[in-house]
Amino acid sequence: MKFRKWDIAAPNPEAVAALRKAGYPSLLASVLAARGIHTPEEARTALAEEKRLSVSPMLMKDMDKAVERVRRALRDGETVAVFGDYDVDGITSTVLLTDYLRRCGANCLRHIPRRIEDGYGLSSEAIGRLREQGASLMISVDCGITGNEEVAYANSIGLDVVVTDHHECKEALPEAVAVVDPHRPDCPYPFKHLAGVGVALKLVMALGGEEQADALFSRYCTLAAIGTIADVMRMEGENRTIVSCGLEALPRTDFPGVHALCKEVGLWDKPVTSTQIGFVLAPRINAAGRMGQVNLAVDLLECRDPARAEDLAKALCGLNRERQAVEQAIFADAERQIARLPDDQRNALVLSSNDWHQGVVGIVASRLTEKYGCPSFMIQFRDGVGKGSCRTCGGFNLFAALESCSDLLEGFGGHALAAGFTIRKENEGAFRARMNERVKETLGSEPCEASLRVDAVITAPGEATLEQVRRLDALEPYGTGNPRPVFALMGAAAEGVQGVGQGRHTKFRLARGAAHFDGIFFSVTEEECGIRPDMRVDAAFYLQPNTFRGATSLQLQLLDIRPSLCASRGEQESLDLLNRLTDGDELSAQEILRLSASREQFADCWRALQRLFRRERPRRTDAEIETDTLPCLRDLAAEIGGCEGFLRAALALSVFEERGLIRVAERGDRMTITMLPRSGKVSLNDCPYLMRLKPERE
Repeated sequence: MKFRKWDIAAPNPEAVAALRKAGYPSLLASVLAARGIHTPEEARTALAEEKRLSVSPMLMKDMDKAVERVRRALRDGETVAVFGDYDVDGITSTVLLTDYLRRCGANCLRHIPRRIEDGYGLSSEAIGRLREQGASLMISVDCGITGNEEVAYANSIGLDVVVTDHHECKEALPEAVAVVDPHRPDCPYPFKHLAGVGVALKLVMALGGEEQADALFSRYCTLAAIGTIADVMRMEGENRTIVSCGLEALPRTDFPGVHALCKEVGLWDKPVTSTQIGFVLAPRINAAGRMGQVNLAVDLLECRDPARAEDLAKALCGLNRERQAVEQAIFADAERQIARLPDDQRNALVLSSNDWHQGVVGIVASRLTEKYGCPSFMIQFRDGVGKGSCRTCGGFNLFAALESCSDLLEGFGGHALAAGFTIRKENEGAFRARMNERVKETLGSEPCEASLRVDAVITAPGEATLEQVRRLDALEPYGTGNPRPVFALMGAAAEGVQGVGQGRHTKFRLARGAAHFDGIFFSVTEEECGIRPDMRVDAAFYLQPNTFRGATSLQLQLLDIRPSLCASRGEQESLDLLNRLTDGDELSAQEILRLSASREQFADCWRALQRLFRRERPRRTDAEIETDTLPCLRDLAAEIGGCEGFLRAALALSVFEERGLIRVAERGDRMTITMLPRSGKVSLNDCPYLMRLKPERE
């Protein structure tokens, strides 16, 4: 089981019925209702796709100042420098703005810092070099909002600065000619969730004026879509417009580098979705910055020669494969460090090494947060100074947390979910202790569980068809705030389980009633998923078409699979019968015979319970385990054997608890079993439950 908790929505049946009556297919209606959309009118509004950005960029605070200064530079023939960032958002922002300025005839310089050597954000050294090359105006994109000292230095050497950014602001803003950031407290712009490339796009549209705004949006929307998706921005409002229009325009974009990259990864002449941008294109562009070759990605997107663009795309994909190998090695090392951490240092995972590749630690932090359900901080030290990347789970604001530790840091920046920081080695221990304490105060003493949001349980498997899946495309584009819909099958039969892809992935054949489904669980081995053929399982998945040898069929892309937490009809009947026994209800002779277990079966169950404790007891005590109720009973039943194994396993736990051998506390689908101290032998035959069965047994 990958996720400890499944958060399963319960769509309002009346809303689903109303949406279906209005013509929305059943799966789409269920997802809409699960997301709070209850009427056909609300559905039409939610699914509507705007074709243009209608909110004026001039509503952004300081946009008028930015436009006036850039237009003056263009009019007077000044050299303009664009200072970007090394991630996909920063790269696309840089390419977008430099392309526009050069098309306006500007002498335009570009600078993107090297992740490892230069670190994140503005630097006085780079600013000085840009001034030496003749720049009199510098525009930052996707960075600069916390660069107060660097902007002051630029002012001192005669370099004007326009800051455009989308990250969180500190209390004091840089003393720039203009600071354009929707997150400014005094910015009245109504949509606060633009990516850095979205803000850069708005600047270009403002520079072009109302008469050119739509044409500029059409030219740059694909670049803006790639950066917006890659930066995991909320997929609503203007972002939804940018991404939907950008994906639609991708086949005819004026940037040959985008075409070359699509061809290299096998997406050319195919519909490209936000998911493919996020998981196929964006990681390859990001690899350039992570591996210290950011100009490779910038050169590709700026390239005008299709033949050279193909060579650059091949090189970029090769660099991404190298990044993947480095990432796997760092993740394995991080896992070894986590295994050695004491309990009080597991609320926040603060890990470090002198050997890690600094450009890759952010990806590993994301994977650790997903796996362990807590904020993760990965620090790569060199010469006593560490550069850290951190990621968080919901409910914990990283930017605010780093701000509270600013006395221990040399610098930091980012936003609520992802951030970077610089720290000296001597402050690492204090930072780890303080961050763990802050997470505990914010999220509570229990670790935040990695949970999976399920939009709807498929109760009528026959309705899951290819046509239904295609109609789900109305929800596109997917992203934060509008995730790809997740469905579940509960109590399905695992008819087949097979490792594929040299054992790296697992293929399933699942049955529910008369319906049969093929499923694939990527990057999870057959051993890791722990599912055996003929087991009763719950599966959570995306629904998708799969084309193989010209034939298209429905496939489940599994996100998680677990021994079913839903009782079968026979299991529920057994539990009901046990409850009648323990409540003192009258039982028939046949029911007493069903409940009767031998001494050997009780002994087998006790030994199985002890083995379970040895295998699963947690760190905090040797006498307690927490487990899923029904799977635990099924495992114990397998040890007892016989056609009534499940019933007698449940009976054995009740008897052990009544006799004071264990304590059982149930909460939802899970139970905590505690071994209780005892002295001497305990007679099970004195249990009142068994005494009620004794006459029939005799």
